[in-house]
Parts: sequence; structure tokens; C-alpha cells
Amino acid sequence: MGRIVVISTGGTIASRWQGSGFAADAQGTDVLATASVPRGVTVQVVDLFSVNSARLTTAHQLTLLRTIREVLADPGVDGIVVTHGTDTLEESAFLLDLYHDDPRPVVLTGAQRPLDAPDGDGPRNLHDALLTAASVRDRGVLVVFAGQVHAARGTVKLQTLAVDAFGDPSGAHIAKVEAGRIVARRQPERPAPLSFPEIPDALPRVDIVMHHCDGDPLLLNASVAAGAQGIVLVATGAGNATPEIVAAVASAVSRGVLVAVTTRVPAGPTAEIYTHGGAVDLAAAGAVLTRTLRAGQARIAVLAATLATTEPAERADVLRHALGGPVPALTTAPLARA
Repeated sequence: MGRIVVISTGGTIASRWQGSGFAADAQGTDVLATASVPRGVTVQVVDLFSVNSARLTTAHQLTLLRTIREVLADPGVDGIVVTHGTDTLEESAFLLDLYHDDPRPVVLTGAQRPLDAPDGDGPRNLHDALLTAASVRDRGVLVVFAGQVHAARGTVKLQTLAVDAFGDPSGAHIAKVEAGRIVARRQPERPAPLSFPEIPDALPRVDIVMHHCDGDPLLLNASVAAGAQGIVLVATGAGNATPEIVAAVASAVSRGVLVAVTTRVPAGPTAEIYTHGGAVDLAAAGAVLTRTLRAGQARIAVLAATLATTEPAERADVLRHALGGPVPALTTAPLARA
């Protein structure tokens, strides 16, 4: 069926008992040894790093992005599987998808139970990910978990412990693994891939701030003062906050900070409905509403925009494109290497 490269990055699927808790320490070959490899698939393992995914940094994610690009430079590779911790898998998957410009699939998977668990879910997930990587084309970056195949965009971790951990609260999965084959349901919608970014030594700071009852602009202003180039405001409802936060957003935008608005509600889009601090006013202040993207993936979209260009208005256009809008016409150079 094909030659698949497995890139191991750690996570629960590679975790063993450390005396007081579990942590990633297994090599990719140890993880692969637990799984049944689909007939006709040959596997090459790349040990990139081994960390619990809550410790993952933007630098780790960009290293993964660059490594995937290098692996796909080999025309003999038919697909890639990335074994990854579940805590931040949704962010890494979406980052990879924003730049993925190859018909060959990149499939992320992991586990909710550690490597040596007698009822572990890692072996099945890895088998299904290998089967998916060897079977599909032109679907971008995918997440395979508990027998379901999800598009990277919109897919988030929905369960802290249950094995059916991932899904898109605002949409359905795109395929399922059934009787040793991939049964497709729909084609994921993806904007044109972004140009591969210049990666500076000093990466841009992008923060997430949540609104709540009694919420004030203190943390948003602190983020600006700390040098954030982008901020994701996790608003209430369909994207609502207060007049005071709207004023802080307007001030941040005037200083060149890219502000995106998502919601703490699990499903549904942000929308310009309410004023008096609502999404109508936040959009008028210069913030970009992120539709159905939730906080982690919204932050990745803002990060990609800050890596694309130094011009604030163009960054907003790149962000809108990452959300599904038209391809922006950039007139400024990408972020220079530090």
C-alpha cells in the first residue's frame, strides 16, 4: 500500500510510569512495536523529540513543520503519521494544515492511555493512522482517533480521559475506519495553503485572554505591555464582551496588535449580533472573528499571520484567509530572521 514515515514526538502514546505519574520517554520504534502494521505498508520511524504535549512550544511545532516538509521532499514517501500528545494535538494539526500543500496525507494520532496499559488505545489508533496515511489523498492534515478520521480544522479534544477524545463540535468527522478500510463521508474544506514561513530566532508572542463575569481589560492590556503581537480574546456567547474590553481592543489594534475573537461556547460560529461591547463593536474596533475556530486553533491562525508579514493590515488579511477567506496580496516582506 505504500511507504509511511512515522514521526514520533512523545505524548501519552509514548509514556511510561515515572514513579509518581506518566511521562513520555519511549522511542518511536517502541511505540510502533505495539501496533499491527497494515498489510503492504512499510514504515520508517523518525524520533523528533519526546515530550508531554502540554510542554510543547511554538519552536517544537515549527520544527515538526520543517521536518514534514523535508520528509515529503522524498517522492518515495507515500504519507506521514505523527504520534503526538493529545493535550495540544489540535494546535499542531491545524498549524501543519495551514501550510500543507502536498496531496500526500499527514495524519496525527496519539493515545489516552499510556504505552504499557493492557487496555491501551494507542495500538489501534496507530494502526488506523497508518491505514489512513496509506489510503487517502488530497484531504490535508488529518486526525485519527477511536476509529474516526477528522479534518485538522475545527477538531479539538472533547474528552479529558475517554478514548473517543476528538471531534469537531461544529461539524462531523470526514471518514471512519471500518473493516480494514477507510469509508469516506465528506471532503474537508480548506483554504489555499499559506507560503512556508520564514522562522525567526525570536518567535512572536501570541496570547489568549478569556472574558467572564466581572472581566476587565487588565489581562488584555498586560499582554500588550508584554509585547504580544497577537491576542485571542475568548469571548462569551457568539463573541461578546464589554465596552471596556472593546476600548482595550481598539487600543491594541492601533498599536499594531492583531486581535482575534473566538468564544468559550463549545459549538457554533462567532457572529456580529450584539452591540454594547458585543461582537459588532469588537469587529468595529478592528478585531477579527474566528468563525468556528476555538481558542487553541485561533491562536495558531494568529501566529501564522504574524509569521507571514510585518504589516498589521496584511496580517489581518492573512488571518481572514486562514479562516477561509480569499488569498491576501502581500506587499511587505515576511518576518525577517532575527
